[in-house]
Amino acid sequence: MGVVRMPESVMPLCAITTRYDDALDWSVETFAAAGFQVRLKSELFAFDMTNYYQAEMGNDLKKQIFAFEPLRDPQQLADWKLLTNQWELDFKAQNSYPEDRPLNLDSGYLTLAKFVLATTKDRDHRLYLRDGIFAEVTMSFTGGSWKMHPWTYPDYQTEPAMNFLNAAREELKALFKEARRADSEKR
Repeated sequence: MGVVRMPESVMPLCAITTRYDDALDWSVETFAAAGFQVRLKSELFAFDMTNYYQAEMGNDLKKQIFAFEPLRDPQQLADWKLLTNQWELDFKAQNSYPEDRPLNLDSGYLTLAKFVLATTKDRDHRLYLRDGIFAEVTMSFTGGSWKMHPWTYPDYQTEPAMNFLNAAREELKALFKEARRADSEKR
């Protein structure tokens, strides 16, 4: 029988897709007001690998991925997804953009072993969390690098996304090391 252990804290992530610069700014401010401080962000890159969102979001979409602190309990993932879904609706209601969806917030988290995303869409590789929210391991870190899965979306396979995930993983390692050092100093 295995010994039950609580998981380590995770680094919350959010990938923001929009064509509007003010939507990015609004999103970061909204996260900060909810207690999520930006620890790291990717470069802003073109979201042009698919036209899936074009009808509801328009053309010339951009994406930027953010890592937040403090670290959190992974059980909160469904809460984050529900919260960011509401924020998308709030942003739409507060602004007068012609698109049905001027902002897309993809919530997830990072561990040293995996990059996880939350979604409302069920598929064979996704696990149900609660309240209509599912989770998937979007990428796994094994053998010293990120490994894609057949379901890993192309935008997360881009150089800016990979550079960000590598940097965020290093930040997470540093935070764990810092926490262990602080813990040992307390003893």
